[in-house]
Amino acid sequence: EPRFGLIIIGDEILSGKRADKHLPRFIEILAARGLSLAWAEYLGDDPARITQSLRRAFACGDVVFSCGGIGATPDDHTRQCAAKALDRTLVLHPEAERLIRERMQDVAREQGVPYEPQRPDNVHRLNMGVFPQGAQIIPNPYNKIPGFSVGQVHFVPGFPVMAWPMIESLLDHTYAHLHGGHRLQERSIIVLGSMEATLTPLMEDIERRFEAIKVFSLPS
Repeated sequence: EPRFGLIIIGDEILSGKRADKHLPRFIEILAARGLSLAWAEYLGDDPARITQSLRRAFACGDVVFSCGGIGATPDDHTRQCAAKALDRTLVLHPEAERLIRERMQDVAREQGVPYEPQRPDNVHRLNMGVFPQGAQIIPNPYNKIPGFSVGQVHFVPGFPVMAWPMIESLLDHTYAHLHGGHRLQERSIIVLGSMEATLTPLMEDIERRFEAIKVFSLPS
């Protein structure tokens, strides 16, 4: 069975300007479905490093969710890096284009102004639907601007209000058959008056004899 991985992208996380909320919430979302997180990675807005990380994600066979960097501002590199990692061209996804135009019409209606599809800012917004060739869209119930998937790697916005429902929807549909497959149980005992080094041979022996067990020690 595939493992689950999480990539979180954004200079604002690494600089401390924003505290990451994705990691703890993603662990909760998985746990509620009997699943667990195998690994997580934080990246800044560095195209070379993002491309390198995504290349590994596409090759590893895990189910990977990437949060952030899929917009159309100068610090958003994820779509371009995904295409480079896959050695594919970037194309405007027809369904993404339809949804983005629908969103622009909704906004114009709410503001009481005419919808002008050829206005430069509206034309620029279509870049949010430019994905690697062959990508599938991930519906966004919050504002219709979709994310995208290539194989088992899924790209969602950095905004939790959008990202989390999109992740949950994928888990409940595409990966429903995996639910309950990674349910972890934890047991601990307190050993008084001993030392970690004394217990290490016992812990190593337990892991050697029981493959599914991971042993931990938290000295107090």
